[in-house]
Amino acid sequence: MKKISILFLQAVIVLIGIVALSIMILFPLTEGRAQNLDMFSIYFDPFILYAYASSIAFFVALFKTFKLLAYIGQNKLFSLNSVRTLRSIKYCAIILSILIVTAGLYIRIFHNNEDDPAGFIAVCIVLTFISIAVATALAVLEKVLQNAVDMKSENDLTI
Repeated sequence: MKKISILFLQAVIVLIGIVALSIMILFPLTEGRAQNLDMFSIYFDPFILYAYASSIAFFVALFKTFKLLAYIGQNKLFSLNSVRTLRSIKYCAIILSILIVTAGLYIRIFHNNEDDPAGFIAVCIVLTFISIAVATALAVLEKVLQNAVDMKSENDLTI
């Protein structure tokens, strides 16, 4: 791959991270429950703290994706480091899907009777399926890359 393409993809990854972080900082201020809360109470709401803690898996996956693109730029795609990076991104996607399901179940069970949780649960379902699809695709890609690394190491030994 050309260096310009790698740099562009890395810039997109950084931009996704910045947008996600800004949404996480600004969204609690506009959320419905935050209208009557002070600044301290907004950011120490248990559900918002759970969302911040859950986002760690997302940001780790973004960092690992950035790292994988760096390996590709250095022509080190067929290495054990790339396989490990793909594996950790897969685990982040699995963890993120579990955390999203947990949040959806929490809202479904403990929501206020006056509120309708259907929209939030729909978003949880969509995000969970996206995370599972990403984890599945990465699992397949990890196996293919692991086979390629094994074949490369066998060829290096015979030479």
